[in-house]
Amino acid sequence: MILLPNSIIDPVIKRALAEDMGDAGDITSDAVVARGATASAEMTSRKLGTLAGLFVARRVYELLNPDIEPQITSGEGSACKQGDTLIKLTGSARTILMGERVALNFLGHMSGIATATAQLVASVSHTKAKICCTRKTTPGLRAFEKYAVRMGGGINHRFGLHDGILIKDNHIAVAGGVADAVKKAQSVAGHMVKIEVEVDSLDQLEKALTAGVDVIMLDNMSMHLMKDAVQIVRGRAILEASGSITTDTAPEIAELGVDVISSGWITHSAPALDVGLDFLS
Repeated sequence: MILLPNSIIDPVIKRALAEDMGDAGDITSDAVVARGATASAEMTSRKLGTLAGLFVARRVYELLNPDIEPQITSGEGSACKQGDTLIKLTGSARTILMGERVALNFLGHMSGIATATAQLVASVSHTKAKICCTRKTTPGLRAFEKYAVRMGGGINHRFGLHDGILIKDNHIAVAGGVADAVKKAQSVAGHMVKIEVEVDSLDQLEKALTAGVDVIMLDNMSMHLMKDAVQIVRGRAILEASGSITTDTAPEIAELGVDVISSGWITHSAPALDVGLDFLS
């Protein structure tokens, strides 16, 4: 398993801590808790779910105070049930309190995405289809959210405008049609860059296929049209289905024979997993 490097997560964590502490720090803990007081605490899950971001929660405390000893007791991508201990903390009581909300926010948000992804993955597990995320992510948190998708068993779409060519309806309108848009893209794409075209009709599908694209996105197509699209393509391009994907609709779409099902919901609207922190007496 490859975790996100500190060079990616540290600036985001530091901004979150700065947002929470402002200019004065944790004035409540400073007022109520003795400066030298030490304590032990545990982060626990309060619902069933799939975990992601344990190492981010740990890193919050490593940045706040190197003397804090966070011990992760569960695995990234593992299932959790209500009451499971996820991280044990020992050290400065003030520091544990200071980092509590930031650490829980990251852990709950990322685990919520992993949980939602895992549910979609399970719903299509009897087919070849893979569940994929999109660029519909929280600004500044894309790497975190796409990592969480992988922990839920999904795969990642492109990370940004820079690592894949996706010709959408507005590109087609400006370029003058599918064929012209693809031709222009092919003239500048390096050999490592895939070209994908978003289509909403079988006519556009035929043109994209003839142009030799790598991936075709079936955007908000009816089941009937998607079934026809699979028959037309017959493996000559990767087929991605997109639009209003839920655990209710995903199985039927997957059974049509598409390769990838992409969902923006798993990153932009997945509910956070309920996790908490409690001091041990």
